[in-house]
Amino acid sequence: MNLHEYQGKEILNSFGVEIQRGIVATTPKEAVEAAKKLTEETGTGWHVIKAQVHAGGRGKGGGVKLAKNIKEVEDISSNIIGMDLVTPQTSAEGKRVHQVLVAEDVYYPGDSEPEEYYISVLLNRSTGRNMIMYSTEGGMDIETVAEETPHLIFTEEIDPAVGLLGFQARRVAFNLGLSGKAFKEMTKFITALYKAYNESDASLFEINPVLKTSDDKIIAVDAKVSIDDNSLFRHSNYEQMRDKREENPVEVEAKEKGLNYVDLDGNVGCMVNGAGLAMATMDLIKQAGGEPANFLDVGGTADAERVEAAFKLILKDPSVKAILINIFGGIVRCDRVAQGVIDAYKNMGTIHVPIIVRLQGTNADIAKKLIDDSGLDVQSAIEFQEAADKVKAVLS
Repeated sequence: MNLHEYQGKEILNSFGVEIQRGIVATTPKEAVEAAKKLTEETGTGWHVIKAQVHAGGRGKGGGVKLAKNIKEVEDISSNIIGMDLVTPQTSAEGKRVHQVLVAEDVYYPGDSEPEEYYISVLLNRSTGRNMIMYSTEGGMDIETVAEETPHLIFTEEIDPAVGLLGFQARRVAFNLGLSGKAFKEMTKFITALYKAYNESDASLFEINPVLKTSDDKIIAVDAKVSIDDNSLFRHSNYEQMRDKREENPVEVEAKEKGLNYVDLDGNVGCMVNGAGLAMATMDLIKQAGGEPANFLDVGGTADAERVEAAFKLILKDPSVKAILINIFGGIVRCDRVAQGVIDAYKNMGTIHVPIIVRLQGTNADIAKKLIDDSGLDVQSAIEFQEAADKVKAVLS
């Protein structure tokens, strides 16, 4: 589950991480009130107006602006709220901005120059350990840094048996070139950041930039946070942060119906039981010359109602040119699935794309006969290769 910047900062701050303070606003009037309140609380004279969408690169798309007075706060927020923000991480249509974060200016003058760093915490899947990735090149796309100056990216792996150790936090501060007060502040920052990541059951904490202010404070200026969906039963307060407006509406609908669905850019819809078989089916489609339009796991109870719901989700995608149903009848009986397909087809009326049904396992022979005798425009298959050949034929 992805969070907005302001929500990620709330979690960070609850674990003692210093953040750039801000107030969320949904209208220009609220933005002005937020700016006035921030000035009272922090003394800031300038304000940063940030679009709140689930996408990086907001500044490049015009979603982050500096306001030097209250009039500019109103004007800038008026332009950003309601805009379709296009960034390198959105589609060409962009994402509609429903709210902005009015934040304090933390780039104030002082005894030293402000410096920006990149810091993230995530799982290193190759080692099965959490990892802190960091760089002196904050404020830039980390992909660009990795490609052009990989020697400027450092990593610190944490042994899950002992957690983050003090010397590791100090090593991060040392590799970032800090000393004195800033060194101590960064050590505290890293310790609190890892605690936040670990105890919130996050899959990603990315802060770009982390700022060393002119008076040597260490502050999270941004926050990209993803929480592991499977842990939300432990964090009811995080569940309430979900913004469904930012999510794919078809995926939201699928979740409400108890289906595991991921939207993809392809032309063959998939309906499968079991995640492993679903991945193999996507490979099968690619080998047949197609591209999977979705990942859809209907689970072990593929009755008519569930199959019909899956059909409707797949057919919401106008790019779908064929549908491949691939069911292995281990727990579920193939004949029940076949009857579910037939009933769903009849309930929906004519489906204007070819359907290939591959059923293997318990009562597969009965299932094939049901499909073949149904009189519907549905092709049955038994073997994997047979299903692939039929997909290839309908696409050509």
